Amino acid sequence: MSDEVQSSKFQVPGSGLQASGSKETSELETLNSKLETLNLKLETLKTGSILRVDLNRPDARNAMNRQMVQELLDVFTVLHDDRSVRVVVLGATGPAFCAGGDIKEMQADVAAGREAQLRRVEVFDAMLQAVMRAPQAVIARVHGAAMGGGLGLLCAADIAIAAHEATLGLPEVRLGLLPAIISPYVVARVGEAKAREWLLRGMRLDGAAAAAAGLVHHACPAAELDAQVRAVVQDILQASPSAVAAGKALLLEVAGKTPAQTLEYRVDLLNRLRQSPEGREGAAAFLQKRKPAWVETMPD
Repeated sequence: MSDEVQSSKFQVPGSGLQASGSKETSELETLNSKLETLNLKLETLKTGSILRVDLNRPDARNAMNRQMVQELLDVFTVLHDDRSVRVVVLGATGPAFCAGGDIKEMQADVAAGREAQLRRVEVFDAMLQAVMRAPQAVIARVHGAAMGGGLGLLCAADIAIAAHEATLGLPEVRLGLLPAIISPYVVARVGEAKAREWLLRGMRLDGAAAAAAGLVHHACPAAELDAQVRAVVQDILQASPSAVAAGKALLLEVAGKTPAQTLEYRVDLLNRLRQSPEGREGAAAFLQKRKPAWVETMPD
């Protein structure tokens, strides 16, 4: 049974990053004071909080160096056990979302040998897995270029929203390279056929074309991007936090398996949710014709 369901309790949680004047220091707050390549901003609501995580190397077009990858991994490792955060929005500062990996560091790793390359890849893949397996809904807000590893990052997110003006692509073959590490995440998002063409041609898509191809879920003019993100967040805040976490675990479990292979898992998961505090609250709210206690409305 998924630990996402076992550990869930119906409660009104406190803020992840403590409000000013609080005597308690959360793990996120402690971590935030040490971050150099990310910006964290928490919007505290009555039933939890929304965490904005911005890639913050604008002078390098937010290319992911070792430090940024490690910091992303650290943030999402903390989030795995922090149920006060209900939604994570991944964004970026500067004109680009993420230009991919840091080429200078990659060249240094090649010179250092296979073990250095393997260590880098292991941490990067662990970061993508942490994003994908976070119990919170993770939304990628793509306002500018998302290339290579940056495209892999948005594929690891649950929902991606791009500006029409954004450029998304897999340019690696034009550099004599391959998007080898992110390839499973791209294939999972768009399928092998599209991934094959994009990889071989080094294709680039604007936000509208990316949405049409299923690479991102929504595309809109840049001026409407925040409103679109807000609308998606608002929908998620109507959902039970434990059901969101369990739903993510469910989709990962059933992927690539036959219905028969996952039947027992699915039955157990549903029964566990029905018996959980949030499951009982949802049923009571329905019968009493009221909103469940977890329903939240974002302030204007």
